[in-house]
Amino acid sequence: MLDIQNALKVFEKGTPSEHTALNHVSLHLDRGEFVTVIGSNGAGKSSLFNAICGVFLLNEGRILLDGKDITFEKEHRRALTIGRVFQDPMKGTAPHMTIEENLSLAYSRVMARPLSFSPSARQRALFRDRLSEFGMGLEDRMKTQVGLLSGGQRQAVTLLMCTIVPPRLLLLDEHTAALDPATAEKVMEITKKTVEKDHLTTLMITHNISASLTTGNRTLMMDSGEILFDFSGEQRRGMTVDGLMKLYSVNRHRVLDNDRMLLM
Repeated sequence: MLDIQNALKVFEKGTPSEHTALNHVSLHLDRGEFVTVIGSNGAGKSSLFNAICGVFLLNEGRILLDGKDITFEKEHRRALTIGRVFQDPMKGTAPHMTIEENLSLAYSRVMARPLSFSPSARQRALFRDRLSEFGMGLEDRMKTQVGLLSGGQRQAVTLLMCTIVPPRLLLLDEHTAALDPATAEKVMEITKKTVEKDHLTTLMITHNISASLTTGNRTLMMDSGEILFDFSGEQRRGMTVDGLMKLYSVNRHRVLDNDRMLLM
């Protein structure tokens, strides 16, 4: 479904600031997999997402989605089949537009129809039905400007904008990290239901090691632009946070120094 082959990305190559963000990364995802991605700051997690989305082009390697080579496809073209929810609730929506206007715009763009801010009666019923599944009362606030919503409500709207037409691939870029614990838990509950409902192939970056081992069906750990570990099945079910930390220390000959990960 998703194939990343020998992906290399070097920033400022040939200068004193040269930095290898992705170091010959190869990854295959089957359709319907829900994969969590962990790693300290600078491990390459966001660079991996940016490469998939076309934010930058690779120095070497290929990216294929459903068998189609998208390595050199423009970012706006990839966005028609790849959904991405960012950490910042302010991203992904137009704050001065209403909920239904944002959803209508996302729906018409993905369906390759003329962009529309005004949904039809059928589309409005669809939006209302899908919003009601979130249990946040958003279906009764469709005329409310998105900028007036809480962070959690905005993330829920952004998630729906990305999935109202199921994407081939959903990328969740620490999408609950900026929320308070209770709201983050609610958004994660919505996320899991949405992914399960539409059988979405999903990659989710998280700093919560414990959650990474229990959410979805597979866990990747990145470090220095490489995929260090890839756990699934019985190996993943038997893995603990302490066990993962020990494996990291043995492999890298150092302790994981990211307090944000260790304290979660």
